[in-house]
Amino acid sequence: MRGESLFWIILAMALFGAEALAPGAFLLWFGIAAAAMFAITLVVPDIYWVWQAIVFVGLATASTWVYRTWFMRNERPSDRPLLNRRAEQLVGRVVPLETAIVDGRGRVQIGDAFWTVVGEDLPAATRVRVVGVEDGALRVEPAS
Repeated sequence: MRGESLFWIILAMALFGAEALAPGAFLLWFGIAAAAMFAITLVVPDIYWVWQAIVFVGLATASTWVYRTWFMRNERPSDRPLLNRRAEQLVGRVVPLETAIVDGRGRVQIGDAFWTVVGEDLPAATRVRVVGVEDGALRVEPAS
């Protein structure tokens, strides 16, 4: 086994290991491309290293494209789409203003967290309804 072949199989194993430690299905496809390069260097042992790199980039791009078009299309929709979207989970809640909204910005406390709110100027303690999220701040309007 030549040095180039050894490099590609070590790279493939390293990428597979990294994928196992931090799963996300991204490094897996680069590892598949590296494993394919290992096979290519076994079949064509005198391929110049620049061409190996170019072929690897092409294989990595192609394998990632296959993943994105084939496998991601078949993913099931989440049964909890707002799981990691804390601000969006608060839409519809009615809470009192912690600090007045002045010049369009104020603050509310929901649970143990303080949130910046945007909306029309209102005095502190006014009950507001969260109606949306804008740039990490909660959009509020007076509760009726």
